[in-house]
Amino acid sequence: MWRLNKVRHKAGRQGDSLEELRLKRREHEKALRQARRDRQLVSKRLLLNEDEEQPEVTLDTTSGEQDVVSLFHKLQHSGPEREAHLKALSKALRDPSAQLTFIKQENSMHLLVGLLTGSNAQCRLQAVRCLHELSHSHHTNVAPAFLPATPYLLTYLSGQSTKFTELCLYTLGNLCPDTDVIKEKLLAQGIIPALANCIENQRHNLAVVEAVGFTLSQLLQARDAAEKIIPMVLASSLPSHLLSVLTPDPKFGLAPAIECAWCLHYLACSIEDKRELLHCGTLLKCSSLLVSLGGAVAKGNEEGMELFVCPLLRCVGNLLSVCPVDSLSAQVGDVRLVVALCALLQAYLHTQPALARESAWVLNNLTAHSSDFCSALLTFNLVPGLIQLLPFSQGINTMILRVLANIAHKKKEFCVQLAQLGLLSTLCATLKMADHEMVTLSLEVLFMLVVSRQQVADEFVRQGGVSLLEAIQYNSEGEMRRRAAYLLEHHLLSYSSHCTVDNIPCC
Repeated sequence: MWRLNKVRHKAGRQGDSLEELRLKRREHEKALRQARRDRQLVSKRLLLNEDEEQPEVTLDTTSGEQDVVSLFHKLQHSGPEREAHLKALSKALRDPSAQLTFIKQENSMHLLVGLLTGSNAQCRLQAVRCLHELSHSHHTNVAPAFLPATPYLLTYLSGQSTKFTELCLYTLGNLCPDTDVIKEKLLAQGIIPALANCIENQRHNLAVVEAVGFTLSQLLQARDAAEKIIPMVLASSLPSHLLSVLTPDPKFGLAPAIECAWCLHYLACSIEDKRELLHCGTLLKCSSLLVSLGGAVAKGNEEGMELFVCPLLRCVGNLLSVCPVDSLSAQVGDVRLVVALCALLQAYLHTQPALARESAWVLNNLTAHSSDFCSALLTFNLVPGLIQLLPFSQGINTMILRVLANIAHKKKEFCVQLAQLGLLSTLCATLKMADHEMVTLSLEVLFMLVVSRQQVADEFVRQGGVSLLEAIQYNSEGEMRRRAAYLLEHHLLSYSSHCTVDNIPCC
């Protein structure tokens, strides 16, 4: 799935065995990526050396600072040992104190830039690794020291070495959110067209594509991204390239697709005019992927899927809210999307309730203006499963009730079917809830059901509905009281003739 043996967030470097170290890295990576799922989290990445897949000893702070000063002086003199000194420096720079010590040395960054642009290929690789280790620093005064290096890092994105290009990309991605000065400089130096060219030229190299997605996602989370960055991205070829990468690779895993999906999410939630994303097929592609992922999750293949499902859900949900009603079916493409959303909702209900709620949110947006998708929920017999979710909290029940309200609003025949599927008895339970929103929504759905056919109203009365409404009328205030009174007086009048509240329609 994720290339956790190659790319990781900042993590401890201790461990008793290789397997234990890998497990810790995997757990830490998953935790941080799931945190990004819940909020737009800017994070840094560290690309590991191929030859460093073993436990390491934590550097002593004092020793690390002394090593950096010593290595800096040695690197000022040319010689055959320069590559070895650079390699040692990159390891020493993993220590936060050593990072500060290094940038305080006069002309230290200019020295690395000189080695980065030199003729020795191995020295160039080790120099960019040193820069990469520095970019992983959380000290705010480290990033500004990179100003002499940024044009070269951008230039080398068009290089032939995969490892070198990856290091440049992750270094730039780490720097993007640190300071406005760096971000403005990178934009002026052409980071957006550089990323577009990189992903186009290296589209078959998924490790580089993943790195491009990470760097772009860092940029798109900037506070002023909507004004300064996103217009440049939309004007480039990046959106179409991001879409082309969304299909997971069976050998490489989900990583590139996940990074590109997050980029599309940040685009979809940050711009008001989403027509460009609709025109290039973003909604259709993401919807199709959710259909596939929903099928996989329904079969029990949930491991790591939530990291991909989340940005796709958010992207689809945002685009559905602006999709023209007359082109909704064409944009979504497959009514089986409702099946996938219900599968995701059920799969993550207990383990990832926030993700289950987002699945219900997308289902609400999908059914809000479409009779076809409402009909599909009934045709595929998905409504009974949704009704069973109404006792749940954490916002899932209110969203499900909105979906059922969408169905009821479309046709009277749908109302009758909902009643036959057991919604009336469930509404009798939700009307007793302490949650005012749930009670208000329940009254709205109940209104649509009882006015659809007299038999439905009779059945509600037989289930003790009149006493429930009377309790709401006398014990509640405001909107709930008015809705209950209106139902009693206008639609259940033969069972209750003592309502005195002003006649205010329920819908």
